[in-house]
Amino acid sequence: MEGHSERDASAARPPLDLIADRIRRERLRTGLSLSELAKRAGLAKSTLSQLESGTGNPSVETLWALGVALDVPFSRLVDPPRPRVTVLRSGEGVTVPSERPGHTATLLSSCPPHARRDLYLLRLEPGAARESEPHMAGALEHAVVAAGRVLLGPAEEPVELGAGDYICYPGDVRHVFRALAAGTVLFLAMEHV
Repeated sequence: MEGHSERDASAARPPLDLIADRIRRERLRTGLSLSELAKRAGLAKSTLSQLESGTGNPSVETLWALGVALDVPFSRLVDPPRPRVTVLRSGEGVTVPSERPGHTATLLSSCPPHARRDLYLLRLEPGAARESEPHMAGALEHAVVAAGRVLLGPAEEPVELGAGDYICYPGDVRHVFRALAAGTVLFLAMEHV
């Protein structure tokens, strides 16, 4: 029962506090100083310090950069511990905004120990394309369009997709998301090799 109460306490904490704890824990695990991690992630040391203290407001891009610099999946930085049976209702889950307006990512399921995948729900609105930096070497992204239309895939050759379409592409190269219709929704699986 002790593990269950730890999960309940964790779930009750604000998402920024959980993210702060995860970043600090992973940085200490790797033995990196605040300055070294900030340099590797392309962030100001003051920005990283704010994130670790829970006073920063990280974007998806910032958390991906930290994940790459720490060599951990994005989910390890944002996902609270979950019980064995998980139901995530619409609107629940850790949602992180993009630097681009109209783009958010909600982690649906993180990679359990000894597995190498994370599941996300992406909500996109038309506007400028969101370019993602390469993730960890060997990463693959699998996406299914649930609603709307999107331009998605490697930055050099994105593909236009509609509701029900599936795509798989390398996540370890620059890639792009651009909603072509209002209310575009994607289910994305990140596979870590």
